Formats: sequence, structure tokens, C-alpha cells
Amino acid sequence: MPPRAKGARLWLRPERRSASGKFISRASWLILDAGRHIATGCAAGEIAAAEARLAEYIATKYRPRRKERDIEEIKIADVLTIYLEDRGETISRRSELEERLGRLNEFWGAKTLAEISGETCGAYVRERGTVSGARRELGDLSAAIGHHQKQGFHRGSVQISLPPKELPRDRWLTRSEAARLLWVCWSTRETQGAIPTVRFPLRHIARFILIGLYTGTRAAAIAAAAPARAEGRAYVDLPRGMFYRLAIGKRATNKRQPPVPLPRELLAHMRRWARIGVAGGYFVTWHGKPVRSVKKGFARAVALAGLADVTPHTLRHTAATWLMQNSVPIWEAAGFLGMSPEILARVYGHHHPDHLRDAARKIGGKGKSRDALVVSLEEARERRLENQKTS
Repeated sequence: MPPRAKGARLWLRPERRSASGKFISRASWLILDAGRHIATGCAAGEIAAAEARLAEYIATKYRPRRKERDIEEIKIADVLTIYLEDRGETISRRSELEERLGRLNEFWGAKTLAEISGETCGAYVRERGTVSGARRELGDLSAAIGHHQKQGFHRGSVQISLPPKELPRDRWLTRSEAARLLWVCWSTRETQGAIPTVRFPLRHIARFILIGLYTGTRAAAIAAAAPARAEGRAYVDLPRGMFYRLAIGKRATNKRQPPVPLPRELLAHMRRWARIGVAGGYFVTWHGKPVRSVKKGFARAVALAGLADVTPHTLRHTAATWLMQNSVPIWEAAGFLGMSPEILARVYGHHHPDHLRDAARKIGGKGKSRDALVVSLEEARERRLENQKTS
């Protein structure tokens, strides 16, 4: 039986010299594959670049089979690859999808579709360590399998067992907490050797927080907000005071991002930011470049403000809660936030001052000055006292 092929792999070819000691070539990384030597162009110290070249080589060399087969024969890695190739361009935030599929591939890639069961799904949740993250990724796996089946590439039924949803977070900021968080972002100075400098490393977080509190917009759309129209940007029309949250050129998803008018307080801030100049063309930047994530800076600000269980998404919860507390009609608040009235009522409706008030008023009897039940209890008490006196 012939030995099993090792597959494509990296090999560090040592420095080469002639028999007389004359230098020929430096040490470099090559890809070995079935007796072939493929140059990567990477020197000995460029390991990461060489690994990237190997990954590119394997990706271009390998193509999953696109034909109907039994689920016992199909590797889940093939299912994920086909899904990314066919649907990747149509899905918003492809880079995030690739990260999730990569995590799925680490656990599931070598398994077949037939090995998917409630037990293996449970094992994935345990290994992942976070129920919400595992649920999202198993949803991606289910979508990939559904796409594979619709294309007619497998026979048999495959069911994904999702963990139950976690309870929705109800953490929101009071106005005093929001003010404290903003002050920390605005006033915190960078220190060098315990000596304060003239740099304020969290002021971009203050802008992010103001936009989030006043509009309830998701983090990605806030980071993409800009005062000029451009591909990939969420356009803020400062003359008209409108915020077009869906980035230009992006497809709409179930994460609703409708255009909304800007509150006058926030509009005044944004017009002032535009007058003094927005680095990189965006409202929220770090060192002159648009931010991809504010999680690190936001977490530092939260810690300095002495708050707990507060994330960037808490700003959206806060905006929804404040709208309810200020008696904004549910359908109008839902349109402003970009969520369904049903979800707004279910998650935040109890903050509305009119929440169930009519039911509380009418349960004692419509149109009666006194609750008949209370009257009956009082009469029964009086009769009991009279019986005690006569006995």
C-alpha cells in the first residue's frame, strides 16, 4: 500500500552556498506539494506571511465537490466553503461571517453531515463557552446546510439543535450615569509616568456615546457616520438634519436601519464637529482613521466611570428606554429605533408611564366609585364584629 500523501505544507529551505562557499540564496519558505516546490517569496523570518501564502495556495487548489451525495460522505468544511462562495457577497459584514465560519470549521470541519446531532451541537456550545455566540454560529451552520440542500448536493435530513435564547439584557443608563460616562470620556487624559499629558484618548468615545444615546443606532452604523456621501459610509445630511444609517452601497438586512431626523441637541454637536473638521471624513475616528470597534476604549471609559454591565449596545437599550419613559407612542419609537413595535413593546414597554395603567384602573369595576370587592370585605368585617359583640 503506497504511503499516504502529506498534503501541501511549508518547508524552510536553508541558505544555499556553492562548494567554494560563495553565497547563492538566502533561507526562504517554500510550499511542498506532491513533489513540487512552490516559492512563497518569504524570507526565514516572515513566518506569518508564508502561512498566509500557504492558505491562499490551498484555497485556490481545493474546490469542494458539487454533486449529490449521501450525508455520510460530505465533510462540513465543504458545506461551509460552498456557502461562503455562493452567498458571501450578498451578506452584510462578510468579514464577520468569515470569522464565524472559521470558528465553526475548527470544530466541525473534519466531521460529516451525518455526525450532526443534539449531542455534538451541545458539545460545540460547551467548547465555545458562550451561549449567544454558539447560537449565532450554529444558525450560520444551519443556513449553510440549508443552502447546500437547496442546491441538491446532499441526500438525507440534517437538523441543528440550537441552545435556548439567553434572557434579553435590560441594562440601561440613567441620565446621571450617562452624564458621568460622557464626562469621563471628555476629561480623561493620557499619562506618561503618572504625569498627565495634553492628549485625551477617550474623546472619540464621547462622540460615539452621544450619537448612540440620541439615535439608538447600532455601533457599526455610528462608526460609519460621515458628513459627506461616499461608498461604505452612513450619510449625515447636516443641512436637513437627517441621518441615513444604512451605509451607501450596503444591502439592507433584518437589522433595520431606517433614515431618521436628528434631535436638535445632537445635530448642534455634529454641525460643530463638521466645522472644526472631521479627521478621515468620519465623525468617530481614532488617530485620524475611522474606528472599526470601540469595545476597548468603551470598556475603559465604563471602568473609569464606575459602572457595571455596560457595553456599546447598552446605548441602544438606553435610547429605547428613554423614549418609553417620555411617553413616545410605541409605533413612532419603533420607527425611530429601527425595530418592530412588537419587540419594543415586549422588551421596553414596561418603562412607558401608561403601561397597563388602564387595566389597573379598571380591574376594580368600570364606572364604580368604589370597588365592589372592597365594599364586600368591609361589610363582612362589620358583620363579624357585630356577631362578636352579641355572643
